[in-house]
Amino acid sequence: MAEDEAARQGEHLCAEDYAAEAMAADMDPWIVFDARKTPRAEFSSWLASNRPSQVSRYGDGEDGGGPVGWIAVCGPQYWVDAADVEGLQDSWETLLDSGRGVTFGTIKELALNHNVLYGKWLMHLDTGFKVDRAWECIAKAALDGKIVTAKVSPRDPRSDSRHVICAYNQNFTDEEQVMRLDATIRAAGVKCVLYYKPDVYSYLGIYRNNRWKICPTIYESMFDLESVPRRSHVINKVTNQEVT
Repeated sequence: MAEDEAARQGEHLCAEDYAAEAMAADMDPWIVFDARKTPRAEFSSWLASNRPSQVSRYGDGEDGGGPVGWIAVCGPQYWVDAADVEGLQDSWETLLDSGRGVTFGTIKELALNHNVLYGKWLMHLDTGFKVDRAWECIAKAALDGKIVTAKVSPRDPRSDSRHVICAYNQNFTDEEQVMRLDATIRAAGVKCVLYYKPDVYSYLGIYRNNRWKICPTIYESMFDLESVPRRSHVINKVTNQEVT
């Protein structure tokens, strides 16, 4: 969301600025529907009460509500993996100190070594009906177990009124799994441009304008309304080739 704002306003924020904003959102309280614990019958009212366009990122002073980092749905098969994030970051510092080149390949190697394999398709949408409708589609797919887990940013009155929805899968190195998630998102009714980012990039501070000049996403998905049957055209941004 901050990256979109910077692009629109012509700002030149560095990767560290984006990383700090993301960390702040992660650390603030989340609004979560956990399908493993909460009865399905409660989902509709929860969804209606927590529309992203109506939930404020920094809280509502009138009713005393505090800040909200994310609104999220954990699917029935969601689990917290055994990712070794601390070890990953230690290995990253060792890599940087060694003077070796930083590439997608070296980062992927670190991710595999430390089991930091989750990734997500990102959807950037305007506040209001568009984001609320798209979030409803993605949240229901998570509730049904078609998406492992998903989250959406609340409304940020200090930004350009854009939101980001993240839909996760377990292994960014499994291209077939990543493409299946793309197909699930499209089947749910979302047709905007999608960008795919491995979690390892977020943990290592690889955002826009990073000093290694690494693109912060590794796939881009454009939905083709003209094709029969309709499908996504997905570009692998590491190889600059279309995924077939």
